[in-house]
Amino acid sequence: MHRFARFTAAAAAALALGILAPSAFAQGAMPAKTGQSAGGPVLTDSKGMTLYVFDRDSGGKSACNGQCATNWPPLMAPAGAKAMGDYSVVTRDDGSMQWAYKGKPLYGWAKDGKPGDTTGDGVNNVWHVARP
Repeated sequence: MHRFARFTAAAAAALALGILAPSAFAQGAMPAKTGQSAGGPVLTDSKGMTLYVFDRDSGGKSACNGQCATNWPPLMAPAGAKAMGDYSVVTRDDGSMQWAYKGKPLYGWAKDGKPGDTTGDGVNNVWHVARP
């Protein structure tokens, strides 16, 4: 049997048994990847841009809204997204969904220009790169 056919059969069986949620299968991959920066490994979005955590977030809730969210764009989750591994989904003040890693909501930084940039690390002593 071809490897893809085996994977498809295994995925179909997992869906039928309820082991794999359809939304998780449709998403395909984890919401973030591990990338490299000058300071070591960091979590990145699908484009390789560094992700950050905010010290003022607590209880699995984002405290970054309005202008803050313009400067620090949340790593948005699609409707129906489900927790997977160390990733969970938090509901933002506007009702939209955001990915979190180990309970900490994830954000980009508007001033990072290219993959590997970490210019947001340490901003106001409350923003830090998200580390795997």
